[in-house]
Amino acid sequence: MQIEKPPVDRQAEKPDGERRGLILIHTGDGKGKSTAAFGLALRAHGRGKVVKIYQFMKVPSARFGEHRVFEQLGVPIEGLGDGFSWKSRDLEHSAQLARDGWARCAETISAGTHFLVVLDEIMYPIRYGWLDLQTVIQVLRDRPSHVSVVLTGRGAPQELVELADTVTEMTLVKHHYNAGVPAQRGIED
Repeated sequence: MQIEKPPVDRQAEKPDGERRGLILIHTGDGKGKSTAAFGLALRAHGRGKVVKIYQFMKVPSARFGEHRVFEQLGVPIEGLGDGFSWKSRDLEHSAQLARDGWARCAETISAGTHFLVVLDEIMYPIRYGWLDLQTVIQVLRDRPSHVSVVLTGRGAPQELVELADTVTEMTLVKHHYNAGVPAQRGIED
């Protein structure tokens, strides 16, 4: 490792544009997409902003770690699905849950009462063809100017990447699962 000196001067000029709602995407094959979105939700809530989290692949009765803490904090988090596709007993039912869930998401985004709306794991129903990509894009384009939206999931379509203000691609470097260590509660739930 090469030791470097910390910067003492500002490296870039401060932007002078107007503050507005943003579209942020966390995608890629690495871990941390949902965790990063939840971190933004916590940051916004900590500043007194109104936040809503939707999870497309979690069931409404899910009680993972994030559900427990957001419930304690008073941040609404709602499961819209019936689990990942390999757990589904009826993929058409899963698709309908995604469409019904998207209608709630679109209504929340369009209403403009939330500072931040998280659409966790939305890339899956988009990639499976359960949600129409152009409809999602139109809702994002037409949202009130102060509403920020975070979208997560692997394989973000290029059209969404082009629309977004910030896109982060999580890259897998190493994962404990590949070394035979199972998922751990509190780390991956």
